[in-house]
Amino acid sequence: MNSNRFFEVLALLPGATAETLVMTLLSTVFSALLGFPLGALLYVTSPVGIAPRRTAYNIMSRIVNLFRAAPFIILMILLIPLTRLIVGTSLGPLAVVVPLSIGASPFVARVVEAALREVDSGVILAARAMGATGAQILLKALIPESLPALVSGLALTIITLIGYSAMAGVIGGGGLGALAINWGYYRFRTDITAAAVVVILILVELVQFGGNFFARKLLSRR
Repeated sequence: MNSNRFFEVLALLPGATAETLVMTLLSTVFSALLGFPLGALLYVTSPVGIAPRRTAYNIMSRIVNLFRAAPFIILMILLIPLTRLIVGTSLGPLAVVVPLSIGASPFVARVVEAALREVDSGVILAARAMGATGAQILLKALIPESLPALVSGLALTIITLIGYSAMAGVIGGGGLGALAINWGYYRFRTDITAAAVVVILILVELVQFGGNFFARKLLSRR
């Protein structure tokens, strides 16, 4: 690659990276707001939960599985009317936050459910012996005990959203995915595509490192 092409690629990366970070950050927040309560409810009503409700659990579980099984690019297309209703457009980084948040929330729900299931049953028995209510057991015993697993799950969610945001470039979502497709693939510029992929890999590694670091810190404080 000559110097002119190198600096051209270098000039395109900051804006696309910033768009990917904005999409990922906002969708992480919204998917957590949607998925965390759903995951807690899944655990509470599950056969091993603190208030088993088999019918309610089966219905919610099947709905979550349905959304998780849907390919994200198809989900984005199906959610275009909702995206336009909320944002006013179906194009651009902010518009993609809607399908990203909805697409990742079932993943968050399963992560939360799995993290709560990992808590030792002795913690629940001890809390009940002290007269704690179901809400108190969840908020003051289960969630604090499951924080390391929740942090690791959040890191996996962010990594998933980075991958989803790259796919969103196919339908005008912006970010590194759009850069790789519009400037790289369509213009036969493999250098731009490669640069976008390298930045995505760096972001994934940073998120994974941060998730592991904070999870270890939480475990060491027990």
